[in-house]
Amino acid sequence: MTDQQRSIIVKSPDEIRIMYAANQIVAGVLHLLQKQIRPGLTTMTLDHWAEQYCRDHHAEPAFKGYRGFPGSLCVSINEQVVHGIPSKKVFLHEGDVVSLDFGVLFKGYYGDAAVTVPVGTISPEKEKLLQVTRESLELAIGKVRIGNRVADISRAVQEHVEKSGFAVVRQFVGHGIGTSLHESPEVPNYVQKSTSSPRIVEGLVLAIEPMVNAGTHKVKVLADNWTVVTADRRPSAHFEHSVAATSNGPYVLSKLTNGNN
Repeated sequence: MTDQQRSIIVKSPDEIRIMYAANQIVAGVLHLLQKQIRPGLTTMTLDHWAEQYCRDHHAEPAFKGYRGFPGSLCVSINEQVVHGIPSKKVFLHEGDVVSLDFGVLFKGYYGDAAVTVPVGTISPEKEKLLQVTRESLELAIGKVRIGNRVADISRAVQEHVEKSGFAVVRQFVGHGIGTSLHESPEVPNYVQKSTSSPRIVEGLVLAIEPMVNAGTHKVKVLADNWTVVTADRRPSAHFEHSVAATSNGPYVLSKLTNGNN
């Protein structure tokens, strides 16, 4: 048994029900923002809307103050991969792609999901990037089955992304989630051949989050110590769902129940 396997915290059905409620708030935020995205908005406006929706639904924004992060919402535009800081000075423009990553704390449990959306009409390359990243997440979710390994999730993402001509980010990974925002095991988007991969067990909840670059897999962290950008400044996409392993297969907690997310 690996160290990661020993430290995995499985959730009871009651805990998963609370996590579903938490993730439905996240899904509601992301659905609201997707409907409102348009050129001319500031990223701080998106942050305000996200936090207001969260608090209106009796939850706390999980990212605000987390390790010093100043916003409630991570807003990452074009070559920004993850952890973009909301700003009154940053405006959305026609043709941008914007990653929206949001988390909540609700009744002691975390929810976490992300989506990348177009601002108006985007280039064919960006369209394909979003499509492939979204598809890689769906393929990964399909591997959340008892008895599989985390590496099966990683392989599903990596193979689909690379055969499509894109690259998976290696420096940042998905994770377990529960009463902590980040729990074991890590969920890389590529196969780590040198390490043993934990088994997926009933009650394991994972935040699976492919981060896919149009060019190189290499990234840099900007001087603000948060914003991650592609090393070649080509665009990136990020999709994420929180998923529970159950006896009936994968249960996507952050999929909006009315089917809009």
